[in-house]
Amino acid sequence: MINFTHFPVIAVMGLFLCAFLVEIFGAKNKYIRNTIALVAAFGAFALIAALIKPVFVDGNVISYWMGNWTPVGGYAIGIGYEIDALNLFFALLVVTTVLLSGIYSVKYMERDHHLGHYYTLYLMLSGSVLGLVLTGDIFNMFVMIEIMTFASVALTAFRNNKLGALEGAFKYLIIGSVGSSLTLSGIALLYAQCHTLNMSQLSAALATGLSPTTILAFALMFAGFGVKSYIVPFHAPAADAYMAAPTSVSMLFSGMVNKAGVYGMIRLTYVIFRAMDLSSVQLLLVTLGTVTMFIGVTMALAQHNFKRLLAFHSISQIGYVITAIGLGTALGLSSGIFHAMNHTLFKGLLFLTAGAVLYATGTCDLDRLGGLSKRMPKTTICFLIGAFSISGLPPFNGFASKWMIYQSTFAKATETGNFGYAFATIVALVVSVMTLASFIKVTQAVFFGQLPENLKEVREVPLLMRIPMWIMSALCILSGVFYNFVAKYLLTPATNAAFNVTNYIDKMMGEGYAAANGITETAIGFSPLDLWNPVLWLILFAIVLISVCIVILTGEKERGRTLVKTDADPEDGKYATFFGGEASTHSHVGGSDLFWGFKHDFKGYFKFIQGMHSGVVNDYALWVVVATALITVFMFIFVR
Repeated sequence: MINFTHFPVIAVMGLFLCAFLVEIFGAKNKYIRNTIALVAAFGAFALIAALIKPVFVDGNVISYWMGNWTPVGGYAIGIGYEIDALNLFFALLVVTTVLLSGIYSVKYMERDHHLGHYYTLYLMLSGSVLGLVLTGDIFNMFVMIEIMTFASVALTAFRNNKLGALEGAFKYLIIGSVGSSLTLSGIALLYAQCHTLNMSQLSAALATGLSPTTILAFALMFAGFGVKSYIVPFHAPAADAYMAAPTSVSMLFSGMVNKAGVYGMIRLTYVIFRAMDLSSVQLLLVTLGTVTMFIGVTMALAQHNFKRLLAFHSISQIGYVITAIGLGTALGLSSGIFHAMNHTLFKGLLFLTAGAVLYATGTCDLDRLGGLSKRMPKTTICFLIGAFSISGLPPFNGFASKWMIYQSTFAKATETGNFGYAFATIVALVVSVMTLASFIKVTQAVFFGQLPENLKEVREVPLLMRIPMWIMSALCILSGVFYNFVAKYLLTPATNAAFNVTNYIDKMMGEGYAAANGITETAIGFSPLDLWNPVLWLILFAIVLISVCIVILTGEKERGRTLVKTDADPEDGKYATFFGGEASTHSHVGGSDLFWGFKHDFKGYFKFIQGMHSGVVNDYALWVVVATALITVFMFIFVR
C-alpha cells in the first residue's frame, strides 16, 4: 500500500529544491532550466493529485510531523502538516496554476533575459503558496507568506525596463510588508496567550472563549489576510502588480496568490477562531465582499489597459468569494470555494489570452488594438470562453458558482429576515451585468472591429502558449456542465472539512482532544437548487437584455461624441456627421471609451473613486492602517 503521508512535504520541498537547482545548473542552459522547472511543476501536481482519493473519496485526513516531533504532554512542539479536504482543494488550485503557467512560460518568456532568475523566483513563489495552504502551523504559514511576498515583489519587477514595473513592485512590497506585519503581530499575541503555534491546538485552546488579547490577534490577522486577498480597501497595489508583471506571473497572482489569502481567511474564521456563528463576523465579511465586488467592476470599466482591466475584475471576483464564505452557511461556503476554483480557471485563461495578445502585438492598450479575431482566431475563441465564464453565462463554470452565490445570499436573507443579505444578492446580480458589459467592451476593442494597419501581419502565438489556454478553456466548460460532479466530490468534502473542526483537531492532537476541550461539531452537507429551471432562464434573459441596452445606449452617446465631420459638402445636411468629403471614412470607436456615456452619467462616482486611487503608496498604506483600526474597534465592540 502506498504511504501518502510524505507526499505533501515532498511536493513543497521539491519546488524549493528545484528553485536552487535552476539557479545552479540552469542559468546558462535554457534546456536544463526549462526541464527542471517543468519537472518540478509536474511533480508537485502529480503528488498533490495523488491525494484526491485518500482525502476526497475516502475521507481521510493526512498528518505529518516534521522530524517526527509529535505532541508531548498535550502540546505541539514541532511543525505539522495537516491535509484535509479544505486545504487539498486549494492545493489543487495551486499546483494546476503552477503547471499551466510553467508550460506557458517556456515560449512566453523566451524573449527575456536572466531567465534563470525568473524560474528560481517562479518556483519559490509556487513552493511558498503550496506550503502556506498545506501547513498546520501558523508561524510556518507566516514564513511562507514572507517568501511569497518577496518572490512576488521580485517577479513584479522582473521586466524592470518596462514603465511601471519598479513602481508596482515597490507598492506591493510596502503594502505586502504591512500585511505580513499585521499577521505576525496577531500570531505573536496568540502564542503569548495560548503557548502554541499549531492551528489544531489553537482552535481547541480558544474554545473556552476570547479574551481582549485574542480578539486583538483576530483583528490583526483578519486584516493581514485581507491584504493577501486584495479585498477593498487593501486592494490598491494589486492592479499595478498584475499589469507590470509578466503575464505568466499575473496568472499566478490571480490564480493562487490571492487564493492563499482567501484560504487563510477561511482557516482563520472557520477553524482557528470558529467565529462564523457570530452574526457580527458574518456581517463584516459580507460587507467587505459586497463593496469589493462593486468597486472592482466599476474600476474595471474605466481602464484602458487589457491587463489592468483584468486585474480589477480579479479583485471584483474575489469580492464574490468573500461575500459567500462570510455567510457562515454550508451553501455559502460551498459556493464561495466553488467560485474561487472557477476564478482560478477563467481568470487564468483571460490573463493567458491577454499575454498572447501582448506577445503577438506588443501592446495591451485597448485603443491600439482591434480586429484580432481575423489573425488570432484560436486565441479569440479561448478569450470568449473566459469572458462568458466570468460573466456568468451558461453552460460555463462562472454561471454555476454565481447562481449558487445568489442562492446562498437570498437563502440567508430569508432565514435571518435581514435585508442586507438580499441587498448583497442584488449587488451580485448588478455586478454580473457590469462584468458582461465590460467584456463586451474588451471583445469589441481587441478582437472585433477594424484591424489596424500595423497589425496586419500578426499571427497566432506558439503551440506551447496555446496548450494551457485550451486546457483551461476545457475546464471552464466541464466544471460548468458537470457541476453536480464537482459539488459531490470536491465541494462537499471541502465544506465538511471546514465545519468539522473536531476531525481536524483530533488527527493532529490525538483522538478525543477536541471533545476534552468542549468541541463537538459534526460534518454537514448542502443541496444546491436546480440550475436549469425556467425562473433562472428568465432572470438570465433579463440580464442579457439589460446589458445589450446599456451597450446600445452608451454606444449612441459615443457615436455622437467621436465621429467628426471632415470636408463634408454643406449640402449633405444632417448626413454630414456620418460622411467626410467624397467618400465615407472609418471612424474607430476607442475600445476604452465604449461606455463613455455610462461613465459620463456617473462621472461624480468615477471622479471620486479614481481620485481615491491616487497611485501614492503612502495613501494606500494609510488605507490599510485605518481599515485595520476600524476592524479592531468593530471586533472589540461586536465579537464576544
